[in-house]
Amino acid sequence: MKRLYIIISFLCLTLGLMAQEQEHETPNAKQARRMFMQAYDRMYGKQGSQLHYKVNIIGIYKTEGTIWTKGKKSKFIDEKYIAWNDDVTYYRLERKKKTITIYDAHSDERDKYATKFKFSPDNYRYSIKDKEDGYAITLKAKEGVSGIKEARVLLDKKTRNPLSVRIKLGIFHTTIKISEFMSGGISDELFKFPKEQYSSKIYKYVDKR
Repeated sequence: MKRLYIIISFLCLTLGLMAQEQEHETPNAKQARRMFMQAYDRMYGKQGSQLHYKVNIIGIYKTEGTIWTKGKKSKFIDEKYIAWNDDVTYYRLERKKKTITIYDAHSDERDKYATKFKFSPDNYRYSIKDKEDGYAITLKAKEGVSGIKEARVLLDKKTRNPLSVRIKLGIFHTTIKISEFMSGGISDELFKFPKEQYSSKIYKYVDKR
């Protein structure tokens, strides 16, 4: 589960990084940053977005789910968890345990793994290649940078939608496959926790605000 949180967190951070111009960037690196900004606008703009992800950690752990985002609001669903974040309160439902844990939406406590992998665009060098299966943008960590050392984002040539994110965690690589990407038409109601559907007689509530 730890690695799953890291992967999902990096997926959102990668697609949502706020690129800033660096000195002495090559035209290739500037193009890579520019395409990141396009991905940012499509995923985190006022219109919102959604995508389906599938990951296989070297055959040890497999999972898939759906993520919705809209600015700082988010929601995700997989076979074990559902989480709602309306930018005020964060609810995480553990399906099997029937437990709902509540956090302040801006508290680091709600996702202790994600806070270890906060992404700074200036910590990486960028490049892009025109490949047969899409535009491949590679990020390589500069010397001394801890955490994720390398990542590659593959974008569809026609739509510029993300197709996959390949990251290096320790000594192995993991690829997150992305499908059903849609930008726009996301209602704010989607991010609100539907309390009426989860009776306290059935579900245990743990408030950590």
